[in-house]
Amino acid sequence: MLTAILGALGVITAGYTTVYVNDFRKNRDASKANVFKSGLVIGFITDFLDAIGVGSFATTTAILKFSKKVHVPDKLLPGTLNVAHALPMITQAFLSLNAISVDITTLICMIVSAVVGSWIGAGIISKLPEKKVQLTMGVALAGTAVLLVLGQLGLMPSGGEAMGLTGGKLIVGIVGNFILGALMTAGIGLYAPCMAMIALLGMNPKAAFPIMMGACAFVGPIASTKFVKEGAYEREVSMGITIGGVIGSVLALLFVTNMPVYWLKWLVVLVVVYTSVTMFKAAMAKEVETQTEAKAS
Repeated sequence: MLTAILGALGVITAGYTTVYVNDFRKNRDASKANVFKSGLVIGFITDFLDAIGVGSFATTTAILKFSKKVHVPDKLLPGTLNVAHALPMITQAFLSLNAISVDITTLICMIVSAVVGSWIGAGIISKLPEKKVQLTMGVALAGTAVLLVLGQLGLMPSGGEAMGLTGGKLIVGIVGNFILGALMTAGIGLYAPCMAMIALLGMNPKAAFPIMMGACAFVGPIASTKFVKEGAYEREVSMGITIGGVIGSVLALLFVTNMPVYWLKWLVVLVVVYTSVTMFKAAMAKEVETQTEAKAS
């Protein structure tokens, strides 16, 4: 069954890669070569960190907001994050899914629910006005920061020994991953909240890895295909992040083990909180601008 899952993932990956590369080739802006190069560095750093457990969405958002060389409009951030990191997440899944054995029914159900949620979420997020995107990402980043702090302080549930779910707990897990799949399209990473949910349901924390990596590997290309077709992402920086991210993921998973990330995660918390505040301020400024224009007219 795991072979079938990996085979399906291979087919989806091939289809997504074709759509992504064709769109990039047809619409590439040669004047943004430096943006592409910056993306290579951003992708290498963020997906290297992602593979060792720090995360990529929040860190990428922060880097893009701070960067003076790369400008991504807030409205395009969710699409850019999903498109840019889809193939690196798939790379991580292929390298990790065989390492931990988890109940196959639980794995399939939670992957499918996350995929359905992401497909619905991507269609909504890609059409939202910039202010709502800013508010959504502000809330998402704040939630990510809270989960990171709870984890750092040892206040997250430790989980149990189960490697699968049944009955009501399985239903809760399916609904939860559906919501997390939808939120992923808004720019909130699935890893941290998925790990928290699995622990709350009494599963072994190790079971989170194949579930969250498998879910992200399927969610990424399916949601991102919709963003690509809508043109709701920044092409040059996304392709750069993708290539750099695949390299960073492979190096981290093959050559880096037990890297201390405690203080690095506290730094990420500070950066994520600052970025969340920046998003809220931008949304409020947009509201003031809209009201001023309405009064002028």
